[in-house]
Amino acid sequence: MMVVTLTTVLVLAIDTATPAVTAGVVQLDADAVPRTLAQRVTIDAKAHGELLIPHLREALAEAGRTMADVDAIVCGSGPGPFTGLRVGMVTAAALGQALGKPVYPVPTVDAIAVEARSGHRLLVATDARRREVYWAVYDEAGSRVEGPHVDKPADLAEKLPSLDVASAAGQGAEMYADVLDRPIALAPFPSPHGLVAVAAADLLAGAEPGPMTPLYLRRPDAVVPAGRKRVTQP
Repeated sequence: MMVVTLTTVLVLAIDTATPAVTAGVVQLDADAVPRTLAQRVTIDAKAHGELLIPHLREALAEAGRTMADVDAIVCGSGPGPFTGLRVGMVTAAALGQALGKPVYPVPTVDAIAVEARSGHRLLVATDARRREVYWAVYDEAGSRVEGPHVDKPADLAEKLPSLDVASAAGQGAEMYADVLDRPIALAPFPSPHGLVAVAAADLLAGAEPGPMTPLYLRRPDAVVPAGRKRVTQP
């Protein structure tokens, strides 16, 4: 199989794994950092389905591009709450199929880590609701070495001494800063730049994308009933 190395890739970047509805158009050139041409980000945990497609259209229009110009799609794969996360992943998969373009899933926490990279061990924590956080740890080079997991902030705080993290990033880290007790890097949500940076090597190599598997980390709230309730006569 012949490997084709690309020099420029126009990427549509999507993430709905956090309260941020994120969409952007990013140009990726070989031997250069991703360059965001346009982006739209709205912080509203209840508006993923309503705003994602308008955000995509507005970002493309501002960048002076159309869907036909897009070479690939990158989508945050979580971890995140079921309802929000599936909006972005289903939209990305549908667009990829309609356009005949590859869709690259990347962990949302990895994209945040790219923005917050400091050369020290880093904790990324996002809001998992239910007074819990999704979290992962990155080494000095920015590689993920632990997680992602889901825990209560107090339980995570007990683990931090052994994880040896110097700072923290993500909305969850900001929400529970008093519990986690680490300096906060200002990167609460993933950016289009961060999403594309995570997948940059695969995008430029034209590599086969990984499976579109969402990182839920928790079982769904809804369960199949075990059986019918018995009805008693009055």
